[in-house]
Amino acid sequence: MTDPAKGAFFMKIEVWSDFVCPFCYIGKRRLEQALERFPHKAQVEVVYKSFELDPNFSREANDNDIHDLLAGKYGMSREQAIASNRSVGEAANSVGLNFDFDRMRYTNTFDAHRLAHFAAEKGLSHALTERLLKAYFTEGAFLNDHEAVAKLAEEAGLDKNEALNVLQSDVYSENVRADENEAMQLGVRGVPFFVLDEKFAISGAQPDSVFDQALERAWSERSPLTVLGEDLTSGDADGCFDGSCAVPQAKPE
Repeated sequence: MTDPAKGAFFMKIEVWSDFVCPFCYIGKRRLEQALERFPHKAQVEVVYKSFELDPNFSREANDNDIHDLLAGKYGMSREQAIASNRSVGEAANSVGLNFDFDRMRYTNTFDAHRLAHFAAEKGLSHALTERLLKAYFTEGAFLNDHEAVAKLAEEAGLDKNEALNVLQSDVYSENVRADENEAMQLGVRGVPFFVLDEKFAISGAQPDSVFDQALERAWSERSPLTVLGEDLTSGDADGCFDGSCAVPQAKPE
């Protein structure tokens, strides 16, 4: 891809993710670490796209902790849910992240995604994405507390009052839906999902070697979209267990 303004070849990476998806945060770090190793890093643009794991989930605060929610959602015991989250936490630790599952407050993320589109217009998409992920996974932030999220937006460089106005309106709703429709057209069933220069895709928080390989191949080749590594959102995979967070499939009655 050539940027007319720069007059040089550059690569665009589109990332579909959600703010309450643990493997999205882990995958974000793995991509960033791969880019640090990539000799053409300065010519790579990363664009974050909206994806909701639970678009019908309540926006209201609830008393269930993340272990109970996971157990109820996937029909497992609380002990199994705790063990699963512990495994995810170990994966997070491997990339320098510290997840505090006992403090996580799961919620609908539509408003957070709307705010992310506002941040993108201000050139602060990366800063806000990182701040919201850290706040949710390590600080116990409730991402539907508009006042609290506006404060997080301020910490990311946005004007707090402008952010609050966005959160208390319905602006950028169409932007979120457009991202989700694009994901649907691509066949994305779980996140994180990375598309490199419209040529290659990475499904899930794959190992470092897959990110390295994808960057090199996407830089040098032009071909139809190809999923590299195992598709971690295919088959009966549900939940956040095997490197990605899948959208739960409706169970037959």
